[in-house]
Amino acid sequence: MKLLTILFVLSLVMLTIPVSINAQPDASPATLRRLADDYYNWRNQNYPVSSSDAGLHTWDAKLTDYGLSALLARRLHVKEVLAKVNAMQTESWAKDDRIDWLLFRAQLEGVAFFDRVMDFEETDPQTYVNECSNGIFSLLKKDYDTPRNRSLAATARLKQMPFVIEHGKQNLNKPVRLYAQLAIDSARSIDSLFNDSLMTLAKDLPPAEKTDLTKARDAALASIHGFADFLEKRLPGMPPFKPMGEANYNYVLKNIYLLPLNANQVEMLGQTELARARAAEAMLPDPSLADPNPQRAKVVPKDQDEFLKTYESREAEMISFLKENKLVTLPAYLGRFEIRQLPEAFKPTSPGGFMNAPGVYDQDPTGFYFIPTYNPQSKNFYIRAAIEDPRPILGHEGIPGHFLQLSIANHLKDEIRRQHNDGIIIEGWALYGEEMLMRTGLYPVNSASQGQVLRLSRYRAARIGVDVNLQTGRWTFEQAVKYFMEAGGLDREAAEGEAAGAAASPTQKITYITGKWQIMRLLGKYRDQKGNDFRLGQFHDDLIKNGSLPLSVIEWILLDDRSSLDQALK
Repeated sequence: MKLLTILFVLSLVMLTIPVSINAQPDASPATLRRLADDYYNWRNQNYPVSSSDAGLHTWDAKLTDYGLSALLARRLHVKEVLAKVNAMQTESWAKDDRIDWLLFRAQLEGVAFFDRVMDFEETDPQTYVNECSNGIFSLLKKDYDTPRNRSLAATARLKQMPFVIEHGKQNLNKPVRLYAQLAIDSARSIDSLFNDSLMTLAKDLPPAEKTDLTKARDAALASIHGFADFLEKRLPGMPPFKPMGEANYNYVLKNIYLLPLNANQVEMLGQTELARARAAEAMLPDPSLADPNPQRAKVVPKDQDEFLKTYESREAEMISFLKENKLVTLPAYLGRFEIRQLPEAFKPTSPGGFMNAPGVYDQDPTGFYFIPTYNPQSKNFYIRAAIEDPRPILGHEGIPGHFLQLSIANHLKDEIRRQHNDGIIIEGWALYGEEMLMRTGLYPVNSASQGQVLRLSRYRAARIGVDVNLQTGRWTFEQAVKYFMEAGGLDREAAEGEAAGAAASPTQKITYITGKWQIMRLLGKYRDQKGNDFRLGQFHDDLIKNGSLPLSVIEWILLDDRSSLDQALK
């Protein structure tokens, strides 16, 4: 009966959306850009929480509609736009226009692939818990409007959350046990976000509006907690994690990342970099420096507030070093980079915290790095590392890492390129920066900072083995956890969180080492081409001024060499 209903709704939706698959020999670059602009506007309206998160607050009072007809209509619309793009004849277009066509096609391929293959609305209960948590978090993280207006938007979203949860129950025809457990953990950790963080906006609300907010909050929490109970009862009967398979994995590498490597080559790259990092650790006069130890720190922060302030203060040292050595240009529009505590709801899949850069539509240039709750006795790798020396992590997340690179990407004039969000250059640049700072002299030889850089590189290399082998079906989840612990040098808490992230976000874990390798390969070619005119800081500026594009495309832009891109497109 469920299948018949889906087919009936699908047929109705198809009647309303004409799909164009004929070749468009007269399509022009202007046609492409109009199509892209229309698509971005459609996407922003249909995914209001993502829009809020990106700094566009037009639809702050809405959540995504997960009703069956709306869900199918969104999928069909993406297929329609992708068909139009594929039908364009671009051979006679100028280089920059052809690049934009490739980028927009890759953006659409990413959405269509995960709809078709991963089908998260049917398999991953986190889809619905995350919609609720991000629906509130995206209203809280910046003071973009008055507390009252943000409170009213939150109230409107809270009232819609029971409907989102009910749609989730209806849509989850094949929930995966691992994803469900992660969703349960998130759902049961969400209270502080709703009860504490959210209510800071409500202190000056008129009594009636505060009561309305409180009632909506309580109903939303009851619904989310009920969802956790609903999932837990069904957990034993749910299928285990299912990998996407090697063919699908290679499809992502080729069509979305435009990467000139297949899964086996990526996995071998991971093995190579893992061996290099482990050997470099062993060559330290004191190899134990690669394992962060708070007892070696000069000062151990006494509480969370002091921990956050210490974290931020070290960024100033790094900025001075970058400027003195002319390693990268910091644009005048660059905002503040702040450190904040990680909300409990995000801990199951982000044990080390996460970066929240300015959104592509953000008027506020500030960025944040959310770190785990401070505990000087914690075994968590990220906590121990941050106590001993937070600079390697700061270099990755802040300046010159994510915060700088994404802030520059947001200022591109070309909208298709501004919207592109290639994870391989984003994470590759941040990881490259860690080693670059070490090699250019920021950290003393045989220091805990140097040891930490090597350990961070080591476990990023281990991520490749986990991601490829887990998603191609060669390893079980427990094998992935053990590999993180044995090869990557992580504690079990961090290893389980990392493995969960690899299962829930396929291919994300390969982006670090793969991107770093591509950047270093490009650096060598760039140096050869520039000869005596080469300057490292100029390479960095030329690299990141292009935004978050696939590195095979950037190589074509910088060196007029499209051999890597041609290899990806074979």
